[in-house]
Amino acid sequence: MNDISKWFSNNLDLSQQLQSDIVATIITIILLWLARKLILKLIFRQIEDVRVQYRWRKITTYVTTGIGFFLIGRIWFSGFQSISTFLGILSAGLAIALQDLIINMAGWAFILSRRPFKVGDRIQIGETRGDVIDQRIFMFTLMEVGNWVDAEQSTGRIIHIPNGKIFKEPLANYNEGFEYLWNEIPVLITFESDWKKAKTILLDIAHKHAAHLSGAAEQKIKQAARKFMIFYNKLTPIVYTSVRDSGVLLTIRFLCEPRYRRTREQSIWEDILDEFSKHVDIDFAYPTQRFFNHHQEGKIAQSGTTDSTNPEQKKEE
Repeated sequence: MNDISKWFSNNLDLSQQLQSDIVATIITIILLWLARKLILKLIFRQIEDVRVQYRWRKITTYVTTGIGFFLIGRIWFSGFQSISTFLGILSAGLAIALQDLIINMAGWAFILSRRPFKVGDRIQIGETRGDVIDQRIFMFTLMEVGNWVDAEQSTGRIIHIPNGKIFKEPLANYNEGFEYLWNEIPVLITFESDWKKAKTILLDIAHKHAAHLSGAAEQKIKQAARKFMIFYNKLTPIVYTSVRDSGVLLTIRFLCEPRYRRTREQSIWEDILDEFSKHVDIDFAYPTQRFFNHHQEGKIAQSGTTDSTNPEQKKEE
């Protein structure tokens, strides 16, 4: 301590009191840092769960930071001799100069108390979607999914979002409550196809890939119904029939896990392609052009059409 004080006095020309305050501040920071490292080391020897380790890192960071502010405040300001005085001055300063940070801290408190999401959940807030990979006092962090990537797979970008956004933007949680998504795959076939056979094939494929989730989803609904008003009468896959300009639309509706949408769609589409290739009376519909010659097809010519060698042609898309 004496050597440090002499160095400050000789090189920086500081008063004795200021030297003591600086040294005490440095020592306080070092001791708190070492204490946190020691505590984490002891805890991590007993706990191997990555999620629990993450929570302990956050808790020790918040605790040591708060203690550090209080101890350093007592060193530099004589008025910081009680925690109530310290908190009063801190809150007054934040209220005047750091309004956005206060909102973010309020958002952080709301997230911790109401838990609209937790680390590991997939959420959408506003137009941003992603997996929550970190939570802090002023912001939370997402690993972005979707955007220019199909089926909500990861883009590789990390997005930091202020906690205050929780009060301003709609929040969707893919994992809370029901924990499954209803996904749909539209399959368009021609009017000439045997649509009843195609519908049966699609229903069998949907049951093959998604029926096993119905039992688990039913249990999840019962659990979620204790907190939310969630109920479904039918959880097994179904195929809906409708008509479009280009053909008959058969829509497969099925349950899937949020992170396996693309995998499920790939497996289902591969089976659809394999099965439809076995049946000559089932064809996919797609944009085409067809020309009809009224004369050759035996159609009665419209009034005003007299030249049989130059029949009227009608184009349909």
